[in-house]
Amino acid sequence: MRTACLLSGLVLSSLVSAQDKAVAVTEIPGVIKPGAQWTRVWTGTDNADGIVGTADGGLLFAQEQPSRVRKLDSAGKVSIYLEDTHGAGALAIDSKGRILAVERTCTDPGKQPDRCTEPTKVGVLAPDRRVLADSYEGKSLGRLNDLMADKKGGVYFNGNATYYVDSHGTVSRIGENIRTNGIMLSRDEGTLYVTNGPTIVAFDVQPDGSVSNQHDFAKLEAGGVGDGMAIDSAGRLYVTSAPGVQVFSPEGKYLGLIPTPRAVISVAFSGLDKKTLYAVGSGAAGPEGEVTTPPGVRNNAKTIYRIPMEAQGFKGRAK
Repeated sequence: MRTACLLSGLVLSSLVSAQDKAVAVTEIPGVIKPGAQWTRVWTGTDNADGIVGTADGGLLFAQEQPSRVRKLDSAGKVSIYLEDTHGAGALAIDSKGRILAVERTCTDPGKQPDRCTEPTKVGVLAPDRRVLADSYEGKSLGRLNDLMADKKGGVYFNGNATYYVDSHGTVSRIGENIRTNGIMLSRDEGTLYVTNGPTIVAFDVQPDGSVSNQHDFAKLEAGGVGDGMAIDSAGRLYVTSAPGVQVFSPEGKYLGLIPTPRAVISVAFSGLDKKTLYAVGSGAAGPEGEVTTPPGVRNNAKTIYRIPMEAQGFKGRAK
């Protein structure tokens, strides 16, 4: 069986492979039709994370290890979009059209992070480069997970805790006793959602971007722990997990599961009408079977899938 390095950057456009788990999609009214099928649109060994849709119907995804961002256009063509991203691991696009990222720098567990001296940060990647936050009270932010830009010019993000950096560069810490990964704002930006293992926690957002009233919003009824999140035009929340994408009403009611061929880590709406759901699955299959790596080498292979939806992604912002 080939090792991961021999399949770097491989692009496949086909139905799911024999190595993918067979799934049967059942109807979630207003969300997805029964029998909808996932299509595999990209697979490779250089990672794919923190996806976000673009205004032209494409999709950006971060590749931490080679320190680049790739773009998958609406026709399925993949190209390198940005390079030298300092280990970008999740992406966002703010109201000004700037591309933001959590920059994980040299903290990859497979690259001797104990020797890493470059601080992790939240930064602007395009159209220019700018650091928004690289510490809290003089201390490291830790290995960063995800981020969410608001219309006030601030950014919510998480690493060893959950934070908010406002438009003036002031960083504050959010929440108590939570271990977050995914992070999302409601359509009106009045509520902040964060994953917390098998639950989703919500906060009320104040006019200055600070938050209050931490409370449990929903439980992942299909099991697993929450990772990335997306929101649709009706305010429904989509949360990735090992079983698939779990869907919740704006009130926190569990609506159902969109099962996926692999455990998924990131999700986003895109397409010209924003009625295509994209999800990133862990692992990848190549011509000779499942991609593996030599002993001691972390396997970062990923697969990107898409599926047609009845629901439409929220058009008020990119994410």
